Amino acid sequence: MNEVKAAPRIGAIYEMEFAVEQRHVIDFATDGMPAVLSTPNLIGWLERTAREGLAPLLEPDERSVGAEIELRHLAPTALGQRVTCTARVIGVDGKGVTFQIEARDSHELVARGLHKRMVIRVESFARRVREKAG
Repeated sequence: MNEVKAAPRIGAIYEMEFAVEQRHVIDFATDGMPAVLSTPNLIGWLERTAREGLAPLLEPDERSVGAEIELRHLAPTALGQRVTCTARVIGVDGKGVTFQIEARDSHELVARGLHKRMVIRVESFARRVREKAG
């Protein structure tokens, strides 16, 4: 595993936007409980924002993988609303990059937290997975 080839600069900001679809909402929206964005789906979008931001900085045989996430899901977001996810680089340490992450809908801050990604070499990572699989 190497260091990031072109380390992102501290303060670099990456963004993605998505509309909350049926596949993104909680699976217990029954008996009057509204269909709202689920926390696992929100985490997925925030991680994707950081991953896609880092991708152009990596060598062709490298990827970044999520290593840590700490998130406070602060407010509900209804089906059909648009959400903007932001990942701001706050630290680079060798093969690790730490982000402050946020999600906002058109009304308010929906979530805030920290996310760390590690840069890996695809082949050595795949080899490790194969070994664990037997």
